[in-house]
Amino acid sequence: MNGFSTRALHDGQEPDPTTGAVVVPIFASSTFAQDGVGGLRSGYEYARTGNPSRTSLETTLASLEGGRHARAFASGMAAEDALLRGVLRPGDHVLIPLDAYGGTYRLISTVYCDWGVEYTAVDTADLDAVRAAIRPNTKVLWCETPTNPLLGIADIAGLGTLAREHDLLLVVDNTFASPYLQTPLALGAHVVVHSTTKYLGGHSDVVGGALVTDDDELHVTLGKMQNGMGAVPSPFDCFLTQRGLKTLAVRMERHSDNAERVADVLAAHPRITTVLYPGRADHPGHEVAAKQMHRFGGMVSVRVAGGEQAARDLCAATRVFTLAESLGGVESLIEHPGAMTHASAAGSLLEVPADLVRLSVGLEDADDLVDDLRQALDSLG
Repeated sequence: MNGFSTRALHDGQEPDPTTGAVVVPIFASSTFAQDGVGGLRSGYEYARTGNPSRTSLETTLASLEGGRHARAFASGMAAEDALLRGVLRPGDHVLIPLDAYGGTYRLISTVYCDWGVEYTAVDTADLDAVRAAIRPNTKVLWCETPTNPLLGIADIAGLGTLAREHDLLLVVDNTFASPYLQTPLALGAHVVVHSTTKYLGGHSDVVGGALVTDDDELHVTLGKMQNGMGAVPSPFDCFLTQRGLKTLAVRMERHSDNAERVADVLAAHPRITTVLYPGRADHPGHEVAAKQMHRFGGMVSVRVAGGEQAARDLCAATRVFTLAESLGGVESLIEHPGAMTHASAAGSLLEVPADLVRLSVGLEDADDLVDDLRQALDSLG
């Protein structure tokens, strides 16, 4: 019943019973002493199977997403792979967004297609299109909202209704929003996926992933995948991620404040043809986003007049925004998705526009961010 920030600071983080430490210790042990053969002390035997640092993180993640169970992984892609491997079999079919994260598309279109899994890319913002794409062998409906990098918005509750009607597993990648802005399980999702590398960790210093669910049976399956495949985070990575979670609420407020300011300034600049930000009234998914999100986050994408070269030149001209992949850290980043994070989608239905630039708006002073973008755009001539 506690508020978000209270849960982020306390759930799964009781003071250490031995020392009274208020921060969960980094349990840097690969194995744990047993009280007789098979007599596990507090349930721990080997760190791949379980570690107290990881248990603490998973407890906090589940609490923040409003779920009963969470599993932490070494990366977001490891989390996705564990989920898909656990629920799919050769011959099954998956629906993915037309604007899916490049890594998700690459995993499904190469690794899982080679395994005999089929997929269809569909506009998940169009419920009729999703309904029409469902096949008898469809097992998973994969959703991102907002999407990466075009910031499309899908109606999670509407997709949840479709999933229940057709006995599909609705998976929502909540990386862009974070549980502070949106909780998909409460809207009908079965599983929430995170790259904890991004907003949850929040400081560009740790890689990780997570899965959160209310489904007891699925939780057991994911545990088998986690232990059997072994793509688990180290105790130190768990510590870093949990440290990031403690400030998630205040960071997301500042990310949203700065992104709103940046989006409005860019919309008025003559070198920008389109601003994609769900917090703006001109965004086609704004009404749905306003219904299911607390605020609209720190990601802004734009299309640049002058095409691909102008977009590349903009990425090279900023001084405060750093040219780099990834997102969700305290510092502002800029990238050209078509040549960077989404290069693997080139030539497919998921190919992104060549004039697209994606901004991860950080926590710097808003005036400095705006001035940096203005000088970079003005330098294009």
